[in-house]
Amino acid sequence: MSISKIFFICAFFICSSLNAQYQIKELTAQKGVSIRAMSVPSAKVIWASGSKGMVAKSTNEGISFEWMQVKGYEKRDFRAMHAWNDQEAILVAVAAPAIILKTIDGGASWNKVYENADTSMFLDALHFSDENNGTVIGDPIDGHLFILTTNNKGASWIKIPNAYFKSDLNNGEAFFASSNSNLIHIGKELVFVTGGLSSRLWKNGVAEALPLLQGTSSTGANSIAISPNGNRIIIVGGDFANDKLATNNIVGFKLFQTPNSEFKHLAKKQLVWEQLSLGNPNGYKSSVEFIDNNRIITCGTSGVDLSKDKGASWEKISDLSFHIVKKHPTKSAFYLAGGGGRISFVEL
Repeated sequence: MSISKIFFICAFFICSSLNAQYQIKELTAQKGVSIRAMSVPSAKVIWASGSKGMVAKSTNEGISFEWMQVKGYEKRDFRAMHAWNDQEAILVAVAAPAIILKTIDGGASWNKVYENADTSMFLDALHFSDENNGTVIGDPIDGHLFILTTNNKGASWIKIPNAYFKSDLNNGEAFFASSNSNLIHIGKELVFVTGGLSSRLWKNGVAEALPLLQGTSSTGANSIAISPNGNRIIIVGGDFANDKLATNNIVGFKLFQTPNSEFKHLAKKQLVWEQLSLGNPNGYKSSVEFIDNNRIITCGTSGVDLSKDKGASWEKISDLSFHIVKKHPTKSAFYLAGGGGRISFVEL
């Protein structure tokens, strides 16, 4: 046997072994349903939502799921959600009329806590910074950002005044309702990312350009995540119309505090964002999540990629298409969800 053939056989088994270490276990599926939002409030409880008014819930760590269709909303697409436990959860429906629903009985009934009949409405994502305070972000209305907030656990919602935003929206700049993960909170600071003809990072109402693919309606930032220690931010996106393209689909920042020279006498500090040098995942990505301070998982229609070195390099662990990824609260593991109502589990 030639040396080259021996090398090929060895390489084959090594690659097979590497691929085999990441077993993607399908937990449930629902034909015709596209899942775009998932919430994992505890080690046992998993919620997910998507098209056709469908919601999935597990109370035994994914061993079994209960699928429910929200009565009266069978044609709505719930692309954003948040759950506090197995009984309390919030759903947000995209498109008009804008609807936010809340359950306090595990999904047996849903109470409408917000409605807006404006035909231009399109709510994209939801994030809670703590038990009571949450934010819903929507596509621009009449050229202005549309953002709702709550301070009572989603019982009621108010719109943030236009005057809060110091930057103006660019033409064709909006949000993607791809994975319910385009906004976060850093302390009391609201941070979110836009895409489309212009892709920018917004911090406390001020926007900065992002070095991501942009210029068409299918390009730009989709998802933002912060490391457990609060020191790093990762943003992913790309072009969902050309999902194999693996350039300018990620940007990262290191966060640190430094004394503010204007207020030295008050000993105040300001947060500094320093751009990182990162490798590119394989293709368009719609969701990103930190497993820990070093490992990052990201997914999209192009497959699932894992980084073990804070995003410096990436390993493709699956070609399967998923829209959203969420870390397991207590294990070195994560959940994936996407088309066909598929919810899957991977333990690292």
